Amino acid sequence: MRDDRTPILVGAGQLTQRDAEPASALDPLAMMTLAARRAADDAGAGPALLERLDALAVVNVFCWPYRNLPGALAERIGAHPTDAIYTTVGGNSPQWLVNETAQKIADGRVQLALLAGAEAVRTVLRAQRTNTTLDWTTAPDGKATVVGDRREGTTAVETNHGLNMPTQVYPLFENALRAKQGLSIEAHRAALGTLCSRMSAVAAENPYAWFRDARTAAEIATISADNRLIGFPYPKRMNAIIDVDQGAAVLMTSVAQARALGIPESRWVYLWGTGEATDRWFVSDRVDYVSSPAIREAGRQALGAAAIGIDAVDHLELYSCFPCAVQIGRDMLGVSADDPRPLTVTGGLPYFGGPGNNYSMHGIASMMDRLRAQPGSVGLVTALGWYLTKHAVGIYASRPKDGPFVRPDPTAGQERIDGALSPALATEPSGPATIETYTVLHGRAGEPIRGIVVGRLDDGRRFLANTPDDPSVLERLTTHEGVGVRGLVTPGETNRFDPS
Repeated sequence: MRDDRTPILVGAGQLTQRDAEPASALDPLAMMTLAARRAADDAGAGPALLERLDALAVVNVFCWPYRNLPGALAERIGAHPTDAIYTTVGGNSPQWLVNETAQKIADGRVQLALLAGAEAVRTVLRAQRTNTTLDWTTAPDGKATVVGDRREGTTAVETNHGLNMPTQVYPLFENALRAKQGLSIEAHRAALGTLCSRMSAVAAENPYAWFRDARTAAEIATISADNRLIGFPYPKRMNAIIDVDQGAAVLMTSVAQARALGIPESRWVYLWGTGEATDRWFVSDRVDYVSSPAIREAGRQALGAAAIGIDAVDHLELYSCFPCAVQIGRDMLGVSADDPRPLTVTGGLPYFGGPGNNYSMHGIASMMDRLRAQPGSVGLVTALGWYLTKHAVGIYASRPKDGPFVRPDPTAGQERIDGALSPALATEPSGPATIETYTVLHGRAGEPIRGIVVGRLDDGRRFLANTPDDPSVLERLTTHEGVGVRGLVTPGETNRFDPS
């Protein structure tokens, strides 16, 4: 059943800018403009459709200091939206925007909306290396209306111990997963190679992917001069690649408005269910490092609203900045490790590319293509921000579901997550202790430079610490299981953990 206000996605546009020299490369604003026009063409309506927008949402861009990016994009495409917003930092933003916009459409507050984002990190970095001046606009005067959670992703204590970048934080989850699975370091690395190789194969078939060469499991997992360790256990080819130029946009409207605009039903994609939840905000405050109660809750909301189980989903797009995010997302949604369904429709952030906060817009656009190509099929997209912190889920199909669109209220589920007990953090830990999880950071030559420990005192309190810089200590933690290792922690400007 579908009523006139049922929200649908009707157009998607993507682009990947590969070989442009910095002086001639498109900036993110120009990339979004092109993606928006491609989305209008994809809807079968042409660029004049964009002039009818009454809502415009832009995903946060961090490679260039725009002042009012929604206003600038509206000018470029000839739109005059009454609802123009800009998100905070977070890879959850594209899916969260879809969920928010769908509710506005269902309520009758929005008739036609464009969601867009782009990054040009590759061009900015190349310009810096070649001393090229980028003659890019900073957009018109005025401030954008900012939406989303503005909290920073890390605490001062976490930053002080070296945890302030994804490459430094996500390995904590991966090493905890390995210990839980009872795998040796060698077996674990091989398993990650297999997982990533399957994503790489999807990217190889995607014309918008940054890397179109399918990598074998061995190529991804084997440490080498061009595949150095970054944050143990991840070599370079298991990390999201942000050094890309990519943009994507989608158009949303209602069934009634799509009919009025003459958009063919063959272009319509329905949003069956949505979900949002946030884990305990800071990594040092998590209940554990092998699960995500928020992904489980967001998935429960979305599947419940769609009135289906996970086995009824044909296509999966699980957020994939690092292998641990894929595994935890898979596990929390109830997808078995040996499930034959591919876990991505884009190829994943290490192979498709990780354009900042906007990656999942590509995931949604790619899912739309997949569903249209296989009428009647169902797809699920997850998106996350910060460090497995804030999550959004959407379930899509090329046919209407039974019943009206209903967006679940996330309040009760969020209260359960927030109310779960987690270990107290000892800021001046002292005494015998055990490693709960850890990582070893590596320099550009592949040398170990810093060991970071999340540990437990014997009274159960958690602490953060660094290991000694002794190469033999760091080397042992990368060749032998460190989770569960006993030692002595001493307080200081940065706490120190000495393994026994």
